[in-house]
Amino acid sequence: MVAKTKKDFDGLKAIGKICGEIRDELVHSAKPGISTKELDEIARETFEKAGAQSAPKGEYDFPGYTCISINKEIAHGIPKRKRIIQEGDIVNIDVSGSKNGYFADTGISFVVGKGETTLQKICDVSKEAFDIGLKKAKPGSKKNALGKAVHNVAKRYGLTVIKNLTGHGVGRSIHEEPKHIFNYYTRWDDEILKDGMVIAFEPFISTSEEEVFQSEDGWTFLTDESFVAQYEHTIILTNEGPIITTV
Repeated sequence: MVAKTKKDFDGLKAIGKICGEIRDELVHSAKPGISTKELDEIARETFEKAGAQSAPKGEYDFPGYTCISINKEIAHGIPKRKRIIQEGDIVNIDVSGSKNGYFADTGISFVVGKGETTLQKICDVSKEAFDIGLKKAKPGSKKNALGKAVHNVAKRYGLTVIKNLTGHGVGRSIHEEPKHIFNYYTRWDDEILKDGMVIAFEPFISTSEEEVFQSEDGWTFLTDESFVAQYEHTIILTNEGPIITTV
């Protein structure tokens, strides 16, 4: 969507704050021994208290209120009671929701306790790629400048990006125009970013593989060998600078 009114900005900020708070609470609660289902129950309770709805459950009938992925589960992991978080796991928490007709989407990958240095590295690089790409997220820039920035950061550290998971437009629905914000440079993807445009910008940094595949459950995205880290926020692009709603 393109945010134009104070109502738009206030509505986007309100649901962004809710999703950001849920993300942070789940990260804080993700200790060894807790199940991903228990984490998802925390999200359910918080959505209900805030008068908001889970976007994956409400829009796609996803079997959970959030997506929680562990190790070589890269995205859209289904919360399960028997899926227990262990010391050293790399976990991805992805929270998206809606309230009063406005949507937000946010996610983060992190290592639980002490893990392999490679896992912490890709988490750190995903945030750095986001921060550098964010500098290109301004009206008048080309959309592919964000992907170029992300890929360049990954290459600097001897890493790569996932090419078939992308950012997207968000705001009045969970997925809308622009349909793709790639994490690499493509010459043809030269749409000009507009003032008020709302996007979910989400670098996926990989240790080696560049594509994920869908598991037999019909939801979860996996890799064969690689570990992957994601860092995502919902952003309103403005001439005065980007507004991150999901902080």
